[in-house]
Amino acid sequence: MAVDIGVFLTTWAPRLNLLLVVYVVYLFIALFRRKSDEHIYTTPWKLLFIAVSIYIVEQGLTVIRMLDLVSYPHLLVNGIFEIAIITTFIYTLLLQREHVAKEIFGKRF
Repeated sequence: MAVDIGVFLTTWAPRLNLLLVVYVVYLFIALFRRKSDEHIYTTPWKLLFIAVSIYIVEQGLTVIRMLDLVSYPHLLVNGIFEIAIITTFIYTLLLQREHVAKEIFGKRF
């Protein structure tokens, strides 16, 4: 029984992740289609959208690899994608920190 659940999760989890990401992309599109207000700081959201886009490419390649349509070094390619996602997240946090410090405290870190 436990083996069946494990096999199910390893084969269907990437596909279900892509399905959930479709909803997240819809939310991003709804955010970006709003009229741009000067009081809304959207740069971190745009970078977060880039990170989600990288995740979509990574999961798409994982599904294609699991269907045996293509073969590539799994750890190397997925590792590069993960590093790009983490780097984007860190840069987003640093930009937000800089923006908050400038808006609230009037200084730069």
